[in-house]
Amino acid sequence: MRTGNTICCFGELLLRFSPQLNGEWIKQANMPVFVGGAELNVANALANWKVPVRYSTVLPENQLSTEIEAYIEEKGIETSGIRHFGSRIGAYYLPQGADLKNAGVIYDRAFSSFSELKVGKVDWEQILEGCSWFHFSAISPALNQDVADACLEALQVASRLGITISVDLNYRAKLWQFGKKPVEIMPALAQYCDVIMGNIWAANTLLGIPVDKTVEQNPTQEKYLAHSIATAENIQATFPKCKVVANTFRFDAFEEGIQYYTTLFKDGIQYVSPEFTTQKVVDKVGSGDCFMGGLIYGLHHQHAPQDIIDFAAAAAFGKLQEYGDASQQTVEKVKETLNNVLSEN
Repeated sequence: MRTGNTICCFGELLLRFSPQLNGEWIKQANMPVFVGGAELNVANALANWKVPVRYSTVLPENQLSTEIEAYIEEKGIETSGIRHFGSRIGAYYLPQGADLKNAGVIYDRAFSSFSELKVGKVDWEQILEGCSWFHFSAISPALNQDVADACLEALQVASRLGITISVDLNYRAKLWQFGKKPVEIMPALAQYCDVIMGNIWAANTLLGIPVDKTVEQNPTQEKYLAHSIATAENIQATFPKCKVVANTFRFDAFEEGIQYYTTLFKDGIQYVSPEFTTQKVVDKVGSGDCFMGGLIYGLHHQHAPQDIIDFAAAAAFGKLQEYGDASQQTVEKVKETLNNVLSEN
């Protein structure tokens, strides 16, 4: 039985260091630092939108952790899901202007406190007390087998408690280094999920859902939208618990911009967001997390499917114009972004 109304977002908290390249960070003795991590970014968006949210991670017991937890609480995010053991906070370096999905990212996560998570080390019933929703991403089980097993343990408890479960099919090739392919790990976790978010390529890499490579040879939005339906139907056939599938399509456009649209598949119907375009992006980090937050926001409030996908896409697009990991957008700001696009079309 569901025991409350709080959304629990679980994953590794990461410090993001953003050096200015060409040696500028050395000359200036300066490097911006952001508190991030995919699931924390989702929690941050939900807190902005006044949804009760709890963050769950593992941090060492030290002064940095204390200050980080105080910072998270100031954002309106509950920290009762944080546990303490191990000796270090995970980090990554992303040079300014680079993208998480390309070679620009440098991870420094080995031997972090979160990576030492194992089955039996935390009481998941305690962490999930008062929660109606549990969210995680494919980033966590990518770290090692022990963390993957702990994710499975959490999902089994959440499922037994009747809690809605969502997953973001984040694929980070640099993280899957412990001898298992994603498709050997993720399907066992996806079987517990009510909501699966990703794209047609991630569904293939992580879940083994077929992808038609010929679509890319002469790509059109019409072809991608048709493939989105096929992918969603295949996911639901493979994982019967899944009620909602969302896919994103983000392509480089112009010189420094993007073209972006998204889909939501529910009850046999695909809903498509407006197409968003911009000639310049401030920061690509966290856009997908903001989209996930928008999905959870709309589903949590039981909004109409078209309204859900429109809001989520607008939130993700808005995040592209913000520097840093987490979005500061309000509900009103997201709706303003959406209305501006709708009025142009």
